[in-house]
Amino acid sequence: MSPEKRCTAAGRRPRRRTLLVVFGALTGLALTAVPLGTAHAASAATPSSQGRGTRVSAWSPSMTAGGPSFTDRTIRMVVHSSVSGSGARITLSDRYSATPLDVGAVDVAVQASGGEATRGTTRNVTFGGSRHVTIPAGEEAVSDVVPVSVGAGENLLVSLYVPGTTGVSTWHSDAFDTTYIASGNHTGDDSAAAFGTTTTSWYYLAGLDVVSPAARGTVVAFGDSITDGYHSSTGTYSRWPDFLGRRLGAGPGPQKLSVVDAGIGGNRVLTDVPNLWQGVSALKRFGHDALGQPGVKDVILFEGINDIGNNAGPDGRPLTAQDLVNGYRTLIREAHAAHVHVIGATLMPDEGNGYYTPAAETIRQSVNRWIRSSGAFDGVIDFDRAMRDPANPAALDPAYDSGDHLHPDDEGMKAMADATDLRLLRT
Repeated sequence: MSPEKRCTAAGRRPRRRTLLVVFGALTGLALTAVPLGTAHAASAATPSSQGRGTRVSAWSPSMTAGGPSFTDRTIRMVVHSSVSGSGARITLSDRYSATPLDVGAVDVAVQASGGEATRGTTRNVTFGGSRHVTIPAGEEAVSDVVPVSVGAGENLLVSLYVPGTTGVSTWHSDAFDTTYIASGNHTGDDSAAAFGTTTTSWYYLAGLDVVSPAARGTVVAFGDSITDGYHSSTGTYSRWPDFLGRRLGAGPGPQKLSVVDAGIGGNRVLTDVPNLWQGVSALKRFGHDALGQPGVKDVILFEGINDIGNNAGPDGRPLTAQDLVNGYRTLIREAHAAHVHVIGATLMPDEGNGYYTPAAETIRQSVNRWIRSSGAFDGVIDFDRAMRDPANPAALDPAYDSGDHLHPDDEGMKAMADATDLRLLRT
């Protein structure tokens, strides 16, 4: 894949801050989700009224436009929780679709292996008491609480049945995990026998949040394809946010923070990407994808290499370092207005990749100097210093290079997580 298609940055959607779905009265078998309210993020960041603990986001991919259409299909997706908890809720998103999404049934089960559910663990998911929900185009729906518990690093299976034809779907293209698809309604099946088709994308499923007895908030890793996990091994949860979540869980005492991955391959800070599935700009999606997460306390902002590599400045003009700095300042102001801690990460080297030019390198170095020295961020993670080749600082360390001189391999992803000073994260 070309750097234009696959590399870094972010897209759009003011989400969970504008997220709580307020449901109307149930007038028939189907329930329609109405526009999202404004209370979700604020209420979710406080201790849960459903028991001891805090409601946090356990898993939440950023969604984009341009996914395939489905007709009479069950879509079974793997959800890898970063934290233990109970009282689960799921979020379904039709945010980037042009037609309403009619969902006939949803269930959640503990994964046995592959697309097979552990017998006896399947739980129906309801929305305002109904198994059937219709989500208007451009909206999202948050489920009722599901009586299921999950451990840190444990996988759930969420099965979604769409009885009609969906039209172009809201999706996350690069899941680096396996999704299972069956013809007809197989939401209640423990077996995966009916699921004869597999993909490596997620469709409509935009979040899992839980009440955690230990975690006191959510860390959002916000970025592009490096954060999304491009070139990490499928199904091994080897993205750097996955490794960071495990580091937090391995420390002394209970895990204090969940970690969710809001990366989108190809995404940019300042401008939308022509390829719809690479998302709208970080400036457009930050409020939804980062600040809208249940329990959000910290955002790690690591994005900009796609802006630089594509020389994509505002209004179609060439990019300057000041353009990116202005974009970062805007995101920092938004985070601080929401009482969220924002940590800046320096941009990693890419000599040998098609993105690299001497002019682009000058911009990258200038931006990194500002990230390190401006004091605008609440903390800094120096991914550039941790990941560059000691013999050639303009290039990625060969020990961490996946082969395209831009994206780290699994060991490189782990090194990124290890370079994160956990003291920067709020506990």
